[in-house]
Amino acid sequence: MEFEKKIAVLGSTGSIGTQTLEIAREYKGIKIEAMSAHSNIDLIEKQAREFKPKMVCLTNEEKAKDLKIKLADTDIKVVQGKDGLIETATADGADTVVTAVVGISGLEPTIEAIKAKKNIALANKETLVTGGHIVMDLAKENGVEILPVDSEHSAIFQSLQGCKDRREVKRILLTASGGPFFGKKREELVDTKPEDALKHPNWNMGAKVTIDSSTLVNKGLEVMEAKWLFGTDNIKVLVHRQSVVHSMVEFVDNGVIAQLGAPDMRLPIQYALTYPNRLPMKNNELDFTKYPSLTFDEPDTDTFYALKLAYDALKDGGIKPTVFNSADEAAVELFMQGKISYLGISDAIAKAMSEIKNIENPTISDIWETDKLAREIVYRLEKESLI
Repeated sequence: MEFEKKIAVLGSTGSIGTQTLEIAREYKGIKIEAMSAHSNIDLIEKQAREFKPKMVCLTNEEKAKDLKIKLADTDIKVVQGKDGLIETATADGADTVVTAVVGISGLEPTIEAIKAKKNIALANKETLVTGGHIVMDLAKENGVEILPVDSEHSAIFQSLQGCKDRREVKRILLTASGGPFFGKKREELVDTKPEDALKHPNWNMGAKVTIDSSTLVNKGLEVMEAKWLFGTDNIKVLVHRQSVVHSMVEFVDNGVIAQLGAPDMRLPIQYALTYPNRLPMKNNELDFTKYPSLTFDEPDTDTFYALKLAYDALKDGGIKPTVFNSADEAAVELFMQGKISYLGISDAIAKAMSEIKNIENPTISDIWETDKLAREIVYRLEKESLI
């Protein structure tokens, strides 16, 4: 099949970014026009020399200076910092931007890419969690497609392909692996260390997402993202330990369509890049004989009450999803540094959400101010030993 796609990859050295480049190696029709990373100078130099993009960005400005020297023998333009990230996201020649950076930092470059009429292969869920009302309107205004890369949202998107009228959708069934602590109670998690929370049973992800998966924060973010992608807040989370059923859609006649596959992020990444076509993929076949049973459980929102907080944020809307996200980002950072307890992550989110008043229709300025305020609350709680 003849196929051509020109892409910019934001976060090329992370888990999603490196797997995106794996797909580009397989399909020469995928051309890398630009790429960015935060500080992994050795890997991005290697990637740049292999894929020969026109532009490379390091958001760490000191390391960007070193990268410029390292790539001086090439024609590759090296940019840096926040402005460089936006320049990468709007790079001439790219028709699609893979947003694989972690956290709220993905919001602004995604907005600018949409304004530049780039389609978005969205792996940065925080973009829609914090700015969904802005992003979705901009995408519609600019005729831009937002194609989900998260395995769960891709599964929902795939399951909806035969749906001619979204009013036929009853609810979304969003699956969760349950992380490394499935079945445990709060008292068993008191002494949890970062290395414990990083032992995900099924997926190989970056540290932040893996920690969020263990607390079910990640699933809460996905619930909020799904609301914007699919236009419904009727979303039920089911714990599915095997990570074979990636998510499901239930219709008004109670029929359910599910998307199944091996726990392999390359499939949803590739589908976002090749949609509406499907291209062959090696070494990701699903062997049903290895899964004699598929199980589904209710999530424990008493132990992992961050998921309940996410549903509260979804219901409240406005600025509350930003508070949820930003408090979590700050708390995970502190947990990874050994400054707060594992249970303190959810506690920090709850306290920030209770302290910050809602703003019904936040502007970008409101989002950034709230992001800063939520982080300040978490840092204060840590200094006062309250989390």
